[in-house]
Amino acid sequence: MTRVLLTGAAGFIGSHLSERLLARGDVVVGIDNFDPFYARPIKESNLRGPRAHAAFSFSETDILETDSLARLLTPDTVIVHLAAKAGVRPSLQDPAGYVRANITGTQSVIDAACRTGVTRIVFGSSSSVYGDDTTPPFREDAAAVHPISPYAATKRAGELVLEALAPHHGLRVASLRFFTVYGPRQRPDLAIHSFTRRISAGEPITMFGDGSEARDYTYIDDIVNGVVSALDWTQGAPAGLEAFNLGGNETIALSRMIAEISAALGTEARIERGGRQPGDVRLTAADLTKSGRILGYRPTTPFPEGIRRFVAWFRETHARQ
Repeated sequence: MTRVLLTGAAGFIGSHLSERLLARGDVVVGIDNFDPFYARPIKESNLRGPRAHAAFSFSETDILETDSLARLLTPDTVIVHLAAKAGVRPSLQDPAGYVRANITGTQSVIDAACRTGVTRIVFGSSSSVYGDDTTPPFREDAAAVHPISPYAATKRAGELVLEALAPHHGLRVASLRFFTVYGPRQRPDLAIHSFTRRISAGEPITMFGDGSEARDYTYIDDIVNGVVSALDWTQGAPAGLEAFNLGGNETIALSRMIAEISAALGTEARIERGGRQPGDVRLTAADLTKSGRILGYRPTTPFPEGIRRFVAWFRETHARQ
């Protein structure tokens, strides 16, 4: 049994991870500040499963509240830090807010850990740290020094702060670079969710760029497997930070993503064209050699199957509304 403090527990990834950890017998202390980036009722719904477990407790807490975090920690706790302001395009409109939540917030988590003797941390980072000039497939030892959005910059900064402080405080840190996670409970603003909603309603969708922009989409179950493996890896890891890619092992063009959603819905998409959006990288592609070797990470959900599962969840969810 492991005691886990999970920040961002009411979010997409956090709620799925809570359920997996509880199912294997861990104790989960979840925190979330219900940032209004999207509707609170969606996040409350995400927590229904975890809240049904006796081993789950929840605190509505902001990660900037270091004293509150420290009160929830014991030396044997593992911190899984997923709380963050998310989204590339919104970060261009509010860079100061992203710095405060994603950098200062991460420092607050570190401070709480050091104050209470916690040494094991799993940090939710992003493939966006690789920018537009990393040679694909992206390896964890790439320089990653040219982010093209404030969101990407704050995620890379969070990694660097953890890397700098880990040797001084004996922190054992796994930094997980997530590659475009999708699946049930995905944020409503993200492309797969937004396109599914609009196509199913017979509304047009906007395809930004020429359709060749491509992402290494990763199904939520595969991501959760990787996070759990990284959590367990920290138990015997030396002090320091190791970065790991968690991807889907296939790069999917935007035009194909739209086609797969249309096929799963049985509805032809009405496509309108738009210019390429600032802050969006042209390509993401994960080299999974390191995460496979060290964490045993192997994604198992092909993209068409993942889309079918998402569409089934979407239909069931909307049928209840």
